[in-house]
This record gives sequence, structure tokens and C-alpha cells, in this order.
Amino acid sequence: MEFLVVALGGAVGAMARYAISLIPVKSGFPFLTLVTNIMGALLIGFVVGIASGKNEVSENTILFWKTGVCGGFTTFSTFSLEAYNLFDDNQYTAGGVYVLLSCCSCILGVLCGKKLSALIR
Repeated sequence: MEFLVVALGGAVGAMARYAISLIPVKSGFPFLTLVTNIMGALLIGFVVGIASGKNEVSENTILFWKTGVCGGFTTFSTFSLEAYNLFDDNQYTAGGVYVLLSCCSCILGVLCGKKLSALIR
């Protein structure tokens, strides 16, 4: 049953990721991946915060959202490839800014998600 829950969540996350990738943005900077990773970090922080609160949250619900949806939605492998490509194209400043913004913003996203979840616990 757990595998089915994760698979369904992964499908939802992957479809949401694909939908974001269809937003027409013309830039050499990978903004959509950055936004996706920040949103994913916010969501996973929220899910973890809700799960650790007083609310009764089933293990399947946590698996659906945390492992399934967030796993299918976030794009760390794409981030890694895009950062590599920026550095490989000698765009060291853009690559450094991208890595720094991605890491710092996503850690902040987890913190904000946990804080947001505390408001409804």
C-alpha cells in the first residue's frame, strides 16, 4: 500500500513540476527550477511541521506528500545539471549565484514551511 501512496504522490508532484516548466520564461538563468525547488522546500517543511505537531497525521498521508509529491516535484537533479552547465559554459558568476540562491532559499523555505505549519497546529 505504501508504494502505491508514494507512486500516486509522485505522479501529482511530477505533473505539477511539468506544469511549471510550461510557463514561458525567456532567460538563460534557470528561474523555473529555482522557483520549483523553493516551493518544494516550503512544502516539505510544511509537511514535516504538520506531521510533528499535535494533529493526527497518518503515515500514508506523510508518505504521499513528503516522499511522493515532494519527491516527484522537486528538481535537484535538474538543478545540479543546470549549475554544472552554467559553470561548464564559463558563466561562473551566474553559476555561483544560482547555487547560493538555491541552497539558501530552499533552507529558508523549509524554515518558513515549518513556521507556517505551526500557525495551524
